[in-house]
Amino acid sequence: MEDRKQNNGQLTIITTHTNADFDAVGSMLAAQKLYPGALVVFPGFHEKNMKNFFVSTMVYLFNMVDYRKIEPEKIGRLVLVDTKQASRIGGVEQLLNNPGLEIHIYDHHPKLSDDIKADYEVHKPTGANVSLLVELIREKNIHVTPDEATVMCLGIYEDTGAFTYPSTTEKDFQAAGFLRESGANLTTISNLISKEMDPRQISLLNDMFSSASHYNINGREILITSVSTEEYVHDLAFLVQKMLRIENLNAVFAIALMKNKIYIAARSRTQEIDVGAVVREIGGGGHSFAAAATVKNKTLAQVENRVIQLLKKHVKSSQQAGDIMSTPAITAQSHITCREARKLLSQYNINALFVLDSKKEGSELIGFITRQVIEKALYHDLGEIPISEYVTTEFEAVGQDADIDEIQEKIIENKQRILPVVENGRVIGAITRTDLLNTLIYRDREQQAAHSAKPPGETRQPRTKQVTGFLNERLNKNIIDLLRRIGRVADAYGYPAYVVGGFVRDLFLYRHNEDIDIVIEGNGIEFARAFAREEGARTNAYSKFGTAVIIFPDGFKIDVASARMEYYKFPAALPTVEMSSVKLDLFRRDFTINTLAICLNRDRFGRLIDFFGGLRDLKEKAIRILHNLSFVEDPTRAFRAIRFEQRFEFSIGNLTAGLIENALKMDFFKRLSGRRVFSELCQILKEENPIPALIRLEDFNLLKVVDPSIKVDDRLRTMLDSARSAIAWYDLLYMEDDYRKWVVYFLVMISHADREKAGEICRRLELAPKYARIFVYERLETEQCLYRLGRKLPVKNSELYEMLSGFRTELLLYMMAATGREQIKKAISFYVTDLKDIKISVKGEDLINMGLPPSPLFGKILKRLLHEKLDGRVETRQEELELVEKIVESEQ
Repeated sequence: MEDRKQNNGQLTIITTHTNADFDAVGSMLAAQKLYPGALVVFPGFHEKNMKNFFVSTMVYLFNMVDYRKIEPEKIGRLVLVDTKQASRIGGVEQLLNNPGLEIHIYDHHPKLSDDIKADYEVHKPTGANVSLLVELIREKNIHVTPDEATVMCLGIYEDTGAFTYPSTTEKDFQAAGFLRESGANLTTISNLISKEMDPRQISLLNDMFSSASHYNINGREILITSVSTEEYVHDLAFLVQKMLRIENLNAVFAIALMKNKIYIAARSRTQEIDVGAVVREIGGGGHSFAAAATVKNKTLAQVENRVIQLLKKHVKSSQQAGDIMSTPAITAQSHITCREARKLLSQYNINALFVLDSKKEGSELIGFITRQVIEKALYHDLGEIPISEYVTTEFEAVGQDADIDEIQEKIIENKQRILPVVENGRVIGAITRTDLLNTLIYRDREQQAAHSAKPPGETRQPRTKQVTGFLNERLNKNIIDLLRRIGRVADAYGYPAYVVGGFVRDLFLYRHNEDIDIVIEGNGIEFARAFAREEGARTNAYSKFGTAVIIFPDGFKIDVASARMEYYKFPAALPTVEMSSVKLDLFRRDFTINTLAICLNRDRFGRLIDFFGGLRDLKEKAIRILHNLSFVEDPTRAFRAIRFEQRFEFSIGNLTAGLIENALKMDFFKRLSGRRVFSELCQILKEENPIPALIRLEDFNLLKVVDPSIKVDDRLRTMLDSARSAIAWYDLLYMEDDYRKWVVYFLVMISHADREKAGEICRRLELAPKYARIFVYERLETEQCLYRLGRKLPVKNSELYEMLSGFRTELLLYMMAATGREQIKKAISFYVTDLKDIKISVKGEDLINMGLPPSPLFGKILKRLLHEKLDGRVETRQEELELVEKIVESEQ
């Protein structure tokens, strides 16, 4: 990429996809700036008005050539912009067979298996392709004229819908800002982008509305319209965008027969409806939010049926089995007795058990057995008979991605009390009839926006108090104003809004915390996007979970979540109807102190809501779970309980402590992946002082979950204290070094392990290779270095430098913690403070200027210079140069 000039005298050709739009044209112009002297090949225009504008206004900007007049063998490099599909570059495609052709690609479309293979490629998911090229132009300080800036900016405005399409990114704004500074003419851009519909377009749009059909595909509403006209009407995509906005739809597919071709234009507002994936299978291209295709030799009916088939394949269901199932599934081996099965049912407070075949290593699901069957068996004195005799073996099952219609059919049509969710032959969850009913009710409520409906039988009211004055006292004005603005936007959408969790907890603990978590009773993503627009921020949305992150220009972030209406899933309780969605959302949290919420809506701003006694536990300095099976649902909460206990100097409640011990006894931690265990341990090690938490883990016998060989004995406590002292010493140096403190502590924790054992621990915890290398190999190298230091000290500065210079900061601090000799600690600290950053001024270029040819001698000279400087025998640059001359003389 650095050499963008002609390749050995050969030509560089720049081109794009056929039916080029403004983004493609702007990208070619930007590429021409990056490749001076390159020739531009135009494959044809998408719209008539664009062609007219090009011919009359900007043709002079391009170094154009007729591809047919170039001898192919003279072309050494092909630069493709806004595409990487061979089928979309017209006649230029034949060049791809040229031996030795160098291909460069700049594209923002999703990568596909049949993409052209490039020698150099820049791919970023920007809203407009030209934005990623403008970024390179900015980085290289390449001058852009006002006319060039206007053409490039046109591409950004067109492909982002004037920055309104969901695919728009921060880089698009930055690129447009740069082009505006370079003189982009907004009047010209506005005249071309703000299109007026001509009579033929108006007539076609009316036909599109008249023939529109609404489809509910996997729970998503999609509009498909099929029309025909004897003449070509330009800019079908513009009309589709009009429909999307007028009808406020999630997605629109327009299929138009014009003359003898069928044109498809599609737009989407949601990631769950990936129109690009659909259209690509018909031979077109595009993004998740915008796509188009041209189809020949097909009828309208054939194309429409194909679109519907592909939508069923690609549209993500709004409700899938994985979203509503209870997990983990409670199972029993087929050989256990009916009496033992009843104990399991009572222990977990459930009405059915999945039964696994004991004869096949206890993993194959053979059916289920209900409480009613067990009770009848016991009534008839059959308590000692194996449950395999009475298990229901005719049953249906679903996968994680089964949609709600499939679930409903299998439960209702088969009158099946419980439906197993299976993955790779293993039961991973359960869906009951109550789960299904709850989901269907929620879907109806969501569609009707009946968020205020009170569930039957609910009488409990939350504790509330007004804390506006307390907020004004504790928070700065900027945060207060921000929370009020959140409430105003929520009011505009009719959504109750709350700030929840650790932010509220730390308010009452008088601890600084600006990690703001917002819960919206409604569509949290819609709210987040609306609020971000008002604030000039951007959002990252996660539709599957109904969450979004609002990111402000200064990097400040707010987490937003939709309050979920489904029942809380855990293996020990039947689903129950709860009072409100915000309560359900808070009920999923780990401890009572994290369940406080403050309303932000204008008429209730500052009202604290406490459903679960969180304020009481803050006052009592107690860590308590919300329900007795909390650690069954998520055993990692035990690690968090200890982390919060030590951070806040609280105490774990007696019941909570007992339930941690119960979770250990029942071996629920065995189900956890190593990655989850290490994630929780890592959070503890990142605390300001993790040592008390590690001691508490030992008290609860939880360190064996990490590895049974790790024990907080006197040796380990001494090393941990030494590690903390070394870290505190290093932090006081204010080094510009972003090291990881948790790595130092974990090195200490596994200091007892040999290479084989350390590797086993890293594999169990699923550590990334870069960390496994530190904990296994580099740690052992430091221990060997400590041994050598112990034998050689005192040593010259240069020797000390050579022994320690290969170690990262974490390993140096670990060495200070691991050694018991004060002399070695002083040597390492001297290296860090006095030797580590010493540099020589003479470089290889200086040696060349002195007439020396490049050779291995350079390395010897520079190393000798550094050693002499470390040992204090040279100080100035002049002394370094004189020493070089002496070294050269001696070598000669």
